[in-house]
Amino acid sequence: MDDKPLLTFNSSRALLDVLIRAGLITVLVLFCYDIFHPFLNVMLWALILAVTLYPLNQKLGAKLGNRYGWAAIILVLLGLAILMLPLSLLGASIADSVKDGMHTIEAGQFEIPPPPASVEAWPLIGAPLYGVWMHASQDLSWTFQELAPHLKDWSKVVLHQAAGVGAGIVVFVIALIVAGLIMTHGTRGHRTAVAITTRISGPLRGPQIAELCTATIRAVAQGVVGIAFIQMLLIGVALVIMGVPAAGILALLVLLLGITQLPVLLITVPVVIYVFAHDGVGAGTIIFAVWMVIAGLSDNVLKPMLLGRGVAVPMPVVLIGALGGMVTSGIIGLFTGPVILAVGYELFIGWVYQPANVTDVLEDSGNEIGRDI
Repeated sequence: MDDKPLLTFNSSRALLDVLIRAGLITVLVLFCYDIFHPFLNVMLWALILAVTLYPLNQKLGAKLGNRYGWAAIILVLLGLAILMLPLSLLGASIADSVKDGMHTIEAGQFEIPPPPASVEAWPLIGAPLYGVWMHASQDLSWTFQELAPHLKDWSKVVLHQAAGVGAGIVVFVIALIVAGLIMTHGTRGHRTAVAITTRISGPLRGPQIAELCTATIRAVAQGVVGIAFIQMLLIGVALVIMGVPAAGILALLVLLLGITQLPVLLITVPVVIYVFAHDGVGAGTIIFAVWMVIAGLSDNVLKPMLLGRGVAVPMPVVLIGALGGMVTSGIIGLFTGPVILAVGYELFIGWVYQPANVTDVLEDSGNEIGRDI
Protein backbone atom coordinates (compact mmCIF):
# COMPACT_ATOMS: atom_id res chain seq x y z
CA MET A 1 0.00 0.00 0.00
CA ASP A 2 2.87 2.37 0.83
CA ASP A 3 4.43 1.86 -2.63
CA LYS A 4 1.40 3.25 -4.54
CA PRO A 5 2.12 6.97 -3.91
CA LEU A 6 5.75 6.42 -4.88
CA LEU A 7 4.73 4.62 -8.09
CA THR A 8 2.25 7.40 -8.91
CA PHE A 9 4.92 10.05 -8.29
CA ASN A 10 7.43 8.22 -10.52
CA SER A 11 4.84 7.79 -13.28
CA SER A 12 3.88 11.48 -13.15
CA ARG A 13 7.54 12.49 -13.19
CA ALA A 14 8.26 10.22 -16.18
CA LEU A 15 5.25 11.66 -18.03
CA LEU A 16 6.39 15.20 -17.24
CA ASP A 17 9.89 14.39 -18.52
CA VAL A 18 8.42 13.03 -21.78
CA LEU A 19 6.25 16.13 -22.25
CA ILE A 20 9.18 18.49 -21.60
CA ARG A 21 11.39 16.63 -24.06
CA ALA A 22 8.63 16.60 -26.69
CA GLY A 23 8.06 20.32 -26.16
CA LEU A 24 11.76 21.15 -26.47
CA ILE A 25 12.04 19.03 -29.63
CA THR A 26 8.96 20.77 -31.10
CA VAL A 27 10.41 24.21 -30.38
CA LEU A 28 13.74 23.19 -31.93
CA VAL A 29 11.99 21.82 -35.04
CA LEU A 30 9.96 25.04 -35.44
CA PHE A 31 13.08 27.19 -35.14
CA CYS A 32 14.93 25.00 -37.65
CA TYR A 33 11.99 25.21 -40.06
CA ASP A 34 11.86 29.02 -39.82
CA ILE A 35 15.58 29.20 -40.58
CA PHE A 36 15.44 26.67 -43.44
CA HIS A 37 12.13 27.82 -44.98
CA PRO A 38 13.62 30.52 -47.29
CA PHE A 39 15.84 27.86 -48.86
CA LEU A 40 13.18 25.13 -49.07
CA ASN A 41 12.32 25.55 -52.78
CA VAL A 42 15.99 25.75 -53.74
CA MET A 43 16.90 22.59 -51.83
CA LEU A 44 13.87 20.64 -53.06
CA TRP A 45 14.60 21.47 -56.69
CA ALA A 46 18.33 20.80 -56.18
CA LEU A 47 17.58 17.40 -54.67
CA ILE A 48 15.24 16.53 -57.54
CA LEU A 49 17.85 17.56 -60.10
CA ALA A 50 20.58 15.63 -58.28
CA VAL A 51 18.53 12.43 -58.10
CA THR A 52 17.52 12.77 -61.75
CA LEU A 53 20.99 13.53 -63.12
CA TYR A 54 22.92 11.15 -60.85
CA PRO A 55 22.96 8.17 -63.29
CA LEU A 56 24.32 10.47 -66.01
CA ASN A 57 26.91 11.77 -63.55
CA GLN A 58 28.00 8.21 -62.77
CA LYS A 59 28.41 7.31 -66.45
CA LEU A 60 30.36 10.48 -67.22
CA GLY A 61 32.50 10.07 -64.09
CA ALA A 62 33.39 6.51 -65.04
CA LYS A 63 34.55 7.68 -68.49
CA LEU A 64 36.69 10.36 -66.81
CA GLY A 65 38.52 7.79 -64.70
CA ASN A 66 36.15 7.77 -61.69
CA ARG A 67 36.38 11.55 -61.33
CA TYR A 68 32.77 12.07 -60.31
CA GLY A 69 33.41 15.56 -58.97
CA TRP A 70 34.67 16.74 -62.34
CA ALA A 71 31.70 15.02 -63.99
CA ALA A 72 29.31 17.02 -61.77
CA ILE A 73 31.12 20.27 -62.62
CA ILE A 74 30.88 19.51 -66.35
CA LEU A 75 27.16 18.73 -66.10
CA VAL A 76 26.46 21.94 -64.18
CA LEU A 77 28.45 24.14 -66.59
CA LEU A 78 26.86 22.44 -69.59
CA GLY A 79 23.39 22.91 -68.13
CA LEU A 80 24.02 26.58 -67.39
CA ALA A 81 25.42 27.18 -70.89
CA ILE A 82 22.43 25.54 -72.54
CA LEU A 83 19.66 26.97 -70.36
CA MET A 84 20.71 30.50 -69.45
CA LEU A 85 19.97 32.19 -72.79
CA PRO A 86 16.55 30.54 -73.42
CA LEU A 87 15.43 31.09 -69.83
CA SER A 88 16.53 34.72 -69.93
CA LEU A 89 14.64 35.34 -73.18
CA LEU A 90 11.48 33.67 -71.88
CA GLY A 91 11.68 35.41 -68.51
CA ALA A 92 12.02 38.84 -70.13
CA SER A 93 9.16 38.05 -72.51
CA ILE A 94 6.87 36.97 -69.67
CA ALA A 95 7.60 40.10 -67.64
CA ASP A 96 7.08 42.40 -70.64
CA SER A 97 3.87 40.65 -71.67
CA VAL A 98 2.33 40.87 -68.21
CA LYS A 99 3.32 44.52 -67.76
CA ASP A 100 1.89 45.46 -71.16
CA GLY A 101 -1.29 43.53 -70.42
CA MET A 102 -1.77 45.23 -67.07
CA HIS A 103 -1.15 48.65 -68.65
CA THR A 104 -3.76 47.88 -71.29
CA ILE A 105 -6.29 46.78 -68.68
CA GLU A 106 -5.75 49.83 -66.49
CA ALA A 107 -5.98 52.19 -69.48
CA GLY A 108 -9.08 50.44 -70.82
CA GLN A 109 -7.68 50.43 -74.35
CA PHE A 110 -7.91 46.72 -75.13
CA GLU A 111 -8.57 46.14 -78.83
CA ILE A 112 -8.52 43.09 -81.05
CA PRO A 113 -7.20 44.09 -84.48
CA PRO A 114 -9.36 43.11 -87.47
CA PRO A 115 -8.05 40.30 -89.67
CA PRO A 116 -6.13 41.05 -92.85
CA ALA A 117 -8.20 40.82 -96.01
CA SER A 118 -5.94 38.04 -97.32
CA VAL A 119 -7.20 35.65 -94.65
CA GLU A 120 -10.58 35.39 -96.33
CA ALA A 121 -8.92 34.05 -99.49
CA TRP A 122 -7.35 31.08 -97.71
CA PRO A 123 -8.65 27.71 -98.93
CA LEU A 124 -11.11 25.79 -96.76
CA ILE A 125 -10.66 27.67 -93.46
CA GLY A 126 -10.27 31.22 -94.81
CA ALA A 127 -13.89 32.36 -94.86
CA PRO A 128 -14.99 30.94 -91.47
CA LEU A 129 -11.77 32.08 -89.79
CA TYR A 130 -12.19 35.58 -91.22
CA GLY A 131 -15.76 35.75 -89.95
CA VAL A 132 -14.88 34.60 -86.42
CA TRP A 133 -11.90 36.95 -86.22
CA MET A 134 -13.90 39.94 -87.48
CA HIS A 135 -16.71 39.23 -85.01
CA ALA A 136 -14.20 39.01 -82.16
CA SER A 137 -12.59 42.33 -83.15
CA GLN A 138 -15.97 44.06 -83.14
CA ASP A 139 -17.66 42.55 -80.07
CA LEU A 140 -15.08 41.10 -77.67
CA SER A 141 -13.15 44.36 -77.35
CA TRP A 142 -16.28 46.14 -76.08
CA THR A 143 -16.97 43.29 -73.64
CA PHE A 144 -13.42 43.38 -72.32
CA GLN A 145 -13.57 47.15 -71.85
CA GLU A 146 -16.69 46.69 -69.74
CA LEU A 147 -14.95 44.10 -67.57
CA ALA A 148 -11.65 45.97 -67.30
CA PRO A 149 -12.59 48.01 -64.16
CA HIS A 150 -13.36 44.77 -62.33
CA LEU A 151 -10.05 43.20 -63.38
CA LYS A 152 -7.80 46.02 -62.14
CA ASP A 153 -7.68 44.56 -58.63
CA TRP A 154 -5.92 41.50 -60.03
CA SER A 155 -3.13 43.53 -61.62
CA LYS A 156 -0.96 43.59 -58.49
CA VAL A 157 -1.29 39.82 -58.08
CA VAL A 158 -0.33 39.17 -61.69
CA LEU A 159 2.60 41.58 -61.52
CA HIS A 160 3.79 39.82 -58.39
CA GLN A 161 3.73 36.52 -60.27
CA ALA A 162 5.63 38.16 -63.14
CA ALA A 163 8.31 39.27 -60.71
CA GLY A 164 8.41 35.67 -59.51
CA VAL A 165 9.50 34.56 -62.98
CA GLY A 166 12.87 36.26 -62.57
CA ALA A 167 13.20 34.86 -59.06
CA GLY A 168 12.33 31.41 -60.41
CA ILE A 169 15.15 31.60 -62.96
CA VAL A 170 17.60 32.58 -60.21
CA VAL A 171 16.34 29.69 -58.06
CA PHE A 172 16.77 27.34 -61.02
CA VAL A 173 20.40 28.38 -61.51
CA ILE A 174 21.28 28.15 -57.82
CA ALA A 175 19.53 24.77 -57.53
CA LEU A 176 21.52 23.41 -60.46
CA ILE A 177 24.78 24.43 -58.76
CA VAL A 178 23.68 22.88 -55.45
CA ALA A 179 22.65 19.72 -57.33
CA GLY A 180 26.22 19.45 -58.61
CA LEU A 181 27.51 19.56 -55.04
CA ILE A 182 25.02 16.87 -54.02
CA MET A 183 26.03 14.62 -56.92
CA THR A 184 29.70 14.76 -55.92
CA HIS A 185 28.70 13.04 -52.66
CA GLY A 186 26.02 10.83 -54.21
CA THR A 187 27.12 7.56 -52.60
CA ARG A 188 27.13 9.06 -49.12
CA GLY A 189 23.77 10.71 -49.79
CA HIS A 190 22.24 7.40 -50.84
CA ARG A 191 23.49 5.73 -47.66
CA THR A 192 22.02 8.56 -45.60
CA ALA A 193 18.65 8.29 -47.35
CA VAL A 194 18.53 4.54 -46.73
CA ALA A 195 19.51 5.06 -43.09
CA ILE A 196 16.73 7.61 -42.58
CA THR A 197 14.03 5.45 -44.19
CA THR A 198 15.30 2.41 -42.28
CA ARG A 199 15.09 4.33 -39.03
CA ILE A 200 11.49 5.34 -39.83
CA SER A 201 10.11 2.16 -41.40
CA GLY A 202 12.45 -0.60 -40.23
CA PRO A 203 15.22 -2.60 -41.91
CA LEU A 204 12.81 -4.43 -44.24
CA ARG A 205 10.77 -1.53 -45.64
CA GLY A 206 13.39 1.22 -45.35
CA PRO A 207 15.54 0.36 -48.41
CA GLN A 208 12.38 -0.35 -50.42
CA ILE A 209 10.94 3.10 -49.61
CA ALA A 210 14.22 4.79 -50.52
CA GLU A 211 14.27 2.97 -53.84
CA LEU A 212 10.60 3.83 -54.48
CA CYS A 213 11.22 7.54 -53.83
CA THR A 214 14.24 7.55 -56.14
CA ALA A 215 12.36 5.77 -58.95
CA THR A 216 9.35 8.08 -58.63
CA ILE A 217 11.47 11.24 -58.72
CA ARG A 218 13.30 10.09 -61.83
CA ALA A 219 10.13 8.90 -63.56
CA VAL A 220 8.21 12.14 -63.07
CA ALA A 221 11.17 14.51 -63.47
CA GLN A 222 12.36 12.85 -66.68
CA GLY A 223 9.20 11.48 -68.26
CA VAL A 224 6.77 14.30 -67.45
CA VAL A 225 8.41 17.52 -66.26
CA GLY A 226 11.59 17.08 -68.30
CA ILE A 227 9.79 16.49 -71.60
CA ALA A 228 7.42 19.41 -70.97
CA PHE A 229 10.39 21.65 -70.14
CA ILE A 230 12.22 20.71 -73.35
CA GLN A 231 9.09 21.41 -75.40
CA MET A 232 8.67 24.76 -73.65
CA LEU A 233 12.23 25.76 -74.59
CA LEU A 234 11.90 24.60 -78.21
CA ILE A 235 8.60 26.39 -78.76
CA GLY A 236 9.18 29.40 -76.50
CA VAL A 237 12.47 30.48 -78.09
CA ALA A 238 10.92 30.21 -81.57
CA LEU A 239 7.98 32.37 -80.43
CA VAL A 240 10.36 35.02 -79.07
CA ILE A 241 12.44 35.03 -82.28
CA MET A 242 9.31 35.44 -84.43
CA GLY A 243 8.08 38.28 -82.22
CA VAL A 244 4.78 36.61 -81.34
CA PRO A 245 2.89 38.67 -78.74
CA ALA A 246 2.91 37.21 -75.21
CA ALA A 247 5.51 34.63 -76.24
CA GLY A 248 6.56 33.96 -72.63
CA ILE A 249 2.97 33.43 -71.49
CA LEU A 250 2.36 31.04 -74.38
CA ALA A 251 5.54 29.15 -73.44
CA LEU A 252 4.24 28.72 -69.88
CA LEU A 253 0.96 27.38 -71.28
CA VAL A 254 2.98 24.91 -73.37
CA LEU A 255 4.77 23.81 -70.20
CA LEU A 256 1.47 23.33 -68.38
CA LEU A 257 -0.05 21.36 -71.27
CA GLY A 258 3.05 19.19 -71.46
CA ILE A 259 2.93 18.40 -67.75
CA THR A 260 -0.75 17.49 -67.97
CA GLN A 261 -0.03 15.29 -71.03
CA LEU A 262 -2.26 17.34 -73.33
CA PRO A 263 -1.14 18.01 -76.92
CA VAL A 264 0.75 21.29 -77.24
CA LEU A 265 -0.65 21.57 -80.75
CA LEU A 266 -3.58 23.28 -79.02
CA ILE A 267 -1.19 26.25 -78.67
CA THR A 268 1.08 25.89 -81.69
CA VAL A 269 -1.61 25.54 -84.38
CA PRO A 270 -3.43 28.83 -83.55
CA VAL A 271 -0.04 30.56 -83.26
CA VAL A 272 1.01 29.32 -86.70
CA ILE A 273 -2.31 30.54 -88.16
CA TYR A 274 -1.76 33.94 -86.55
CA VAL A 275 1.80 34.21 -87.90
CA PHE A 276 0.67 33.37 -91.44
CA ALA A 277 -2.18 35.89 -91.17
CA HIS A 278 0.07 38.63 -89.77
CA ASP A 279 3.33 38.09 -91.70
CA GLY A 280 2.07 36.34 -94.82
CA VAL A 281 3.50 33.28 -96.50
CA GLY A 282 7.28 33.35 -96.80
CA ALA A 283 10.39 31.33 -96.14
CA GLY A 284 10.56 32.48 -92.49
CA THR A 285 6.94 31.68 -91.69
CA ILE A 286 7.14 28.28 -93.40
CA ILE A 287 10.28 27.36 -91.43
CA PHE A 288 8.55 28.57 -88.27
CA ALA A 289 5.46 26.44 -89.01
CA VAL A 290 7.55 23.33 -89.65
CA TRP A 291 9.52 23.94 -86.44
CA MET A 292 6.28 24.34 -84.45
CA VAL A 293 4.97 21.03 -85.77
CA ILE A 294 8.24 19.21 -85.04
CA ALA A 295 8.51 20.73 -81.53
CA GLY A 296 4.86 19.98 -80.82
CA LEU A 297 5.31 16.32 -81.73
CA SER A 298 8.74 15.93 -80.10
CA ASP A 299 7.22 14.31 -77.02
CA ASN A 300 6.52 11.19 -79.10
CA VAL A 301 10.29 10.80 -79.56
CA LEU A 302 11.34 11.96 -76.10
CA LYS A 303 8.96 9.77 -74.09
CA PRO A 304 10.55 6.42 -75.07
CA MET A 305 13.96 7.92 -74.28
CA LEU A 306 13.22 9.60 -70.94
CA LEU A 307 10.06 8.05 -69.52
CA GLY A 308 10.66 6.30 -66.21
CA ARG A 309 10.19 2.58 -65.94
CA GLY A 310 8.07 0.76 -63.40
CA VAL A 311 6.32 3.80 -61.87
CA ALA A 312 2.93 4.95 -63.13
CA VAL A 313 1.62 8.11 -61.49
CA PRO A 314 -1.95 9.11 -62.46
CA MET A 315 -2.13 12.31 -64.48
CA PRO A 316 -4.60 13.99 -62.06
CA VAL A 317 -1.91 13.76 -59.38
CA VAL A 318 0.62 15.39 -61.70
CA LEU A 319 -1.85 18.12 -62.71
CA ILE A 320 -2.80 18.95 -59.12
CA GLY A 321 0.89 19.00 -58.19
CA ALA A 322 1.70 21.41 -61.03
CA LEU A 323 -1.17 23.81 -60.31
CA GLY A 324 -0.76 23.65 -56.54
CA GLY A 325 2.99 24.07 -56.80
CA MET A 326 2.59 27.12 -59.02
CA VAL A 327 0.13 28.72 -56.57
CA THR A 328 2.28 28.08 -53.49
CA SER A 329 5.82 28.41 -54.90
CA GLY A 330 5.49 30.39 -58.12
CA ILE A 331 7.08 29.29 -61.38
CA ILE A 332 9.51 26.89 -59.72
CA GLY A 333 6.49 25.09 -58.20
CA LEU A 334 5.52 23.94 -61.69
CA PHE A 335 8.60 21.69 -61.54
CA THR A 336 8.74 20.70 -57.86
CA GLY A 337 4.99 20.33 -57.26
CA PRO A 338 4.34 17.31 -59.53
CA VAL A 339 7.43 15.47 -58.28
CA ILE A 340 6.75 16.00 -54.57
CA LEU A 341 3.05 15.10 -54.86
CA ALA A 342 3.91 12.03 -56.95
CA VAL A 343 6.35 10.82 -54.28
CA GLY A 344 3.69 11.34 -51.60
CA TYR A 345 1.13 9.49 -53.69
CA GLU A 346 3.41 6.53 -54.32
CA LEU A 347 4.32 6.30 -50.63
CA PHE A 348 0.66 6.41 -49.62
CA ILE A 349 -0.37 3.76 -52.16
CA GLY A 350 2.58 1.59 -51.10
CA TRP A 351 1.49 1.91 -47.47
CA VAL A 352 -2.13 1.05 -48.32
CA TYR A 353 -1.18 -2.13 -50.19
CA GLN A 354 1.70 -3.04 -47.89
CA PRO A 355 1.57 -6.77 -47.05
CA ALA A 356 1.29 -7.77 -43.41
CA ASN A 357 4.52 -8.34 -41.52
CA VAL A 358 5.52 -11.85 -40.57
CA THR A 359 5.11 -10.95 -36.89
CA ASP A 360 1.57 -9.71 -37.47
CA VAL A 361 0.69 -12.90 -39.35
CA LEU A 362 2.07 -15.08 -36.52
CA GLU A 363 0.20 -13.05 -33.89
CA ASP A 364 -3.06 -13.32 -35.83
CA SER A 365 -2.55 -17.07 -36.25
CA GLY A 366 -1.84 -17.44 -32.52
CA ASN A 367 -4.97 -15.53 -31.61
CA GLU A 368 -7.08 -17.70 -33.89
CA ILE A 369 -5.61 -20.87 -32.34
CA GLY A 370 -6.31 -19.53 -28.86
CA ARG A 371 -9.91 -18.77 -29.77
CA ASP A 372 -10.36 -22.26 -31.20
CA ILE A 373 -9.03 -23.82 -27.97
